[in-house]
Amino acid sequence: MLHFETLAVLAAGAGVAGFVDTLAGGGGLITVPLLLLTGLPPLQVLATNKLQGSFGTLSATATLLRKGQIFLSEIKAGFAAAFAGGLLGALTVRIAQAGALDIAIPIVLAGIALYFLFAPTAAEVGGEARLGRRAYLRVVVPAIGFYDGFLGPGTGSFFALAGVALRGEPLLKATAFAKVLNFGSNLGALTLFLLAGRVVWAYGAAMILGQVLGAVLGSHAMIRGGARLIRPLIVAVCLVMLARYLWQKGTLAALI
Repeated sequence: MLHFETLAVLAAGAGVAGFVDTLAGGGGLITVPLLLLTGLPPLQVLATNKLQGSFGTLSATATLLRKGQIFLSEIKAGFAAAFAGGLLGALTVRIAQAGALDIAIPIVLAGIALYFLFAPTAAEVGGEARLGRRAYLRVVVPAIGFYDGFLGPGTGSFFALAGVALRGEPLLKATAFAKVLNFGSNLGALTLFLLAGRVVWAYGAAMILGQVLGAVLGSHAMIRGGARLIRPLIVAVCLVMLARYLWQKGTLAALI
């Protein structure tokens, strides 16, 4: 039986997640625990989270397109590459174990936080491209999209960091482009979950309302605040995700 209070909390949490995710990535840090608290099985949690997250990244992409921050001619190939990666990642999560990621995830999250914390100039103005566009679209984007379909935390931050560090993009452009890529990987994973019938539509519908509102507000904040607002949020989100991940695995709990 559905309760109004549950739907209201899910919608409010998705709104906050949509705002944070648009600016810095990591919205799943908020929405996944909320869905787990409802008692849904993990696969349904992932599926429903992809549903509401897809609408958030779609709303952010549409707002950035309308405001002229990104252009269709620039994003089509990246969207397709991210979609394919997300689809393959969601397919793999049903047959593989994520034990190998237990070491990689905290290292990557800490690395992103340290990069944006100690390299503000490079992050704000961009620099020299270290990887060609073709290799970036054929290797890096599908790989991050695969991670999003397989697990997901921090995907938006990973896309933004890849744009800055590998393509030499200014942080604002990299973050805007990351919304498109994240939408592609979300949609790819969601496609598989829909075919498998794992989405809980009532919860998803409530969260979509909050997610869309938060994403639109986050997009406007991104345009107005630029890298000055995005960078500290990326650092904070990555550190919080790292702490939560280590706590979940028992590392921090054992130290305290």
